[in-house]
Amino acid sequence: MGVTVLQQFPMVENRTGPQTIEFLTKRIVALGAVQVGHFLVDCETYMSVPTLGPQRTVHVLHNSEHPASVFSVLETGSKTVTLLADSLFDLLMLKMTSVYTKKQTKIESKGPRFELADFLVKLGTVTMSQNFKGVLVEVEYRPCVVPGSCWDLIREFLQGFLGSSVQATPPPYLQNRMNDIYQPTDTTHQYLEQFAAYRKTASVL
Repeated sequence: MGVTVLQQFPMVENRTGPQTIEFLTKRIVALGAVQVGHFLVDCETYMSVPTLGPQRTVHVLHNSEHPASVFSVLETGSKTVTLLADSLFDLLMLKMTSVYTKKQTKIESKGPRFELADFLVKLGTVTMSQNFKGVLVEVEYRPCVVPGSCWDLIREFLQGFLGSSVQATPPPYLQNRMNDIYQPTDTTHQYLEQFAAYRKTASVL
């Protein structure tokens, strides 16, 4: 497990999701990448029933890179608690319908995985209720575990096939963790951040 950076790829008018994935695939393959299977990250959100007092929200995420694990993020006001559990956590949530109700539509990112030297690249089609929402690119630099030590290298790699859409600064979640040891839960938070942005856009529309 190295350092992962998640990046939205801007959609071009008259280019569909599959066409965008094909476009990016050609770019990354031209650099020498080899496809190694597929990936899936999904998220379901539950909210506490009003009779329990202050609103609590639980985001439950699954990542095919960690098939035996379930990631959850509990939000209560300004407090956030991250939990890493096994697959029994899904069964627990099913039994807690009197406490938590599913409030938001499931959202997921899935697509092909590529390996290129020390990099792992995932091109994700983001869908919500089977409706296409956008494209997320995940890049992991595997030899490094401290974001601040390899951000410049990851950014340069991203710019190599995503072009000017790559921001000069790290994703918001990583900005406060540049000198920390990167954990799988950090990837979870980045996906949650991106999924929230897609959901917000959908609600505005």
